[in-house]
Amino acid sequence: MLMTAEFFDIERARAETPGCERVLHFDNAGASLMPQPVLDRVLDHLGLEMEVGGYAAADAVGDEIEAVYVGLAGLVKGRSSEIALVENATVAWQMAFHSIPFQPGDRILTAKAAYASNYIGFLQMARRRGVTVEVIPDDEQGQVSVEALQEMMDERVRLVAITHVPTNGGLVNPAAAVGKVAREWDTLYLLDACQSAGQLPLDVQAIGCDLLSATGRKWLRGPRGTGFLFVREGVLDRLEPPFLDLRGATWVARDRYEMRPDARRFENWEKAWANVLGLGTAVAYAQSFGLDNIWARIQQLAGRLRDQLRGIPGVTVRDKGAVQGGIVTFTVEGMAAAAVQQHLRQQQINVTTSTVRSTRLDMEDRQLAEVVRASIHYFNTEEEIARFCGVIGDLPEQRDVIARLQQLANPKK
Repeated sequence: MLMTAEFFDIERARAETPGCERVLHFDNAGASLMPQPVLDRVLDHLGLEMEVGGYAAADAVGDEIEAVYVGLAGLVKGRSSEIALVENATVAWQMAFHSIPFQPGDRILTAKAAYASNYIGFLQMARRRGVTVEVIPDDEQGQVSVEALQEMMDERVRLVAITHVPTNGGLVNPAAAVGKVAREWDTLYLLDACQSAGQLPLDVQAIGCDLLSATGRKWLRGPRGTGFLFVREGVLDRLEPPFLDLRGATWVARDRYEMRPDARRFENWEKAWANVLGLGTAVAYAQSFGLDNIWARIQQLAGRLRDQLRGIPGVTVRDKGAVQGGIVTFTVEGMAAAAVQQHLRQQQINVTTSTVRSTRLDMEDRQLAEVVRASIHYFNTEEEIARFCGVIGDLPEQRDVIARLQQLANPKK
């Protein structure tokens, strides 16, 4: 039986998150607060490396390292042989994308809310290989239009690549519906799950993606410098990583190498194993609460935050989509997003900003240069939302004072 958001064990979540005593953390889409068990596992392994050396320490925890692959496979409903451990979501995405043998005239279809790093990769491939990059229109609710995607498909579409949860607008794109279209055409489908892994349940079988990239530091609450890539077993023979080392391939003769038969061909040899073990602990920790329960609580809290922000004069919530998650974006009339962020930081409140440089197509289409991004997680509370909105509600009255203080703190040279 699921707990539901109302019966979520918030006392445990906050007791095991020491950072809750220091900050009001609404920047989980940037980097979440690690729970104590994750930190403990990282430090324990670093201590072992200090005592016996890095190689011996890694050998001592070989079974636990293998369990990290199993845990990540369980998180996305894949096989452990379909998981590669990498440094971050960008490396995961780029390794997957640049392994595809694009040819001149191939088409790449992506969503309007594509993340900057991904779109730069598209443009680089267009320059190198002569592919075309085409943007799938949004539907009336602001998410990628599945109907438009169906109309755009043909035999020249080599890749469909979308961002599951964009960085800048609350939206959760209909990943499974996109996957259904891609499967009908036997087209490779790459899903950027950087902001969805750990926030909501993922099932690569139901989604139908061939490749999925994710990070550890955000909603999974793992250490920075961790990420993973899912590669469907059935597409491995169509992909060769952009670079290989002795982890991803074996040098079998003077003039020949053989790639690994599993997703680990996308890895390189050197790993920060302490962080990897921390990631494994973070995955197990999330699963101890249940991803359905986490998702229900995040949606409940984020919905409450949006409702309260909409009631503040001068504040405009900028979120869209039929399904919305834990990223809540807004603007404050007459104030730069960075000024709001800085003022909140002085109150021990963490948020970040999202600018046109991160999601240019979407932001330009909505005539937005920047937004404040507040991202909720399950350890946040209704009381924190009330405090946050109280501070935001006072901003219009304090706007001139804040601007003057910032001018004094950052005088023009």
